[in-house]
Amino acid sequence: MPKLLVVETSPRGDHSISRHMTRRFVSQWRAAHPGGEVLVRDLQETELPFVTAPWLQAYFTPPEQHSPAMKEALRLSDTLVAELLGADHLVIATPVYNYNVPAALKAWVDHIVRKGLTLGHDGQGLVTGKRATVLLASGGVYTEGSPIRERDIATRYLHLILNVIGITDVTIVAGGGAKGVDMGKETMDGFLARLEPDIARAASN
Repeated sequence: MPKLLVVETSPRGDHSISRHMTRRFVSQWRAAHPGGEVLVRDLQETELPFVTAPWLQAYFTPPEQHSPAMKEALRLSDTLVAELLGADHLVIATPVYNYNVPAALKAWVDHIVRKGLTLGHDGQGLVTGKRATVLLASGGVYTEGSPIRERDIATRYLHLILNVIGITDVTIVAGGGAKGVDMGKETMDGFLARLEPDIARAASN
């Protein structure tokens, strides 16, 4: 039974364009994978701390030497890693803030890049044989031919991180120009309709 892990990041609820992209993706994925399991990790509903000194001390200490406090420091990180390793397909749905991903998503990345679990001690990624799709909503348009393409930090960052941990089959669905919806120049349905073919292709593979 295929498993899909969806990581949601936007704090905007029903007003979030990336969350609407997710809904369409999951609908298409369920149709293409009857009986498949979907797990949603909503970072707006997860008390996800930034990396701290105690967390780092636990991270660099061999597991067999962990104190109860160290185990507790890594408890949520262990859960997030297990979710990732248990999935066949990862979906990251995110807005773009100031050309990069929101702080909550960066915190999730810091918790799942773990030596010995998702990253080998030789630097090779351990999360192999999986696919990833990034559903990205941005005010600017950064696709090929855009005069501001060099500002597309979010896409490059997520590509890099996913490749580092071993996920090389990555599809980006770029929802550029999303500010048109927020400014009332385009409807949500109209915006999503333009992305529907790309979302459907990513979900059906």
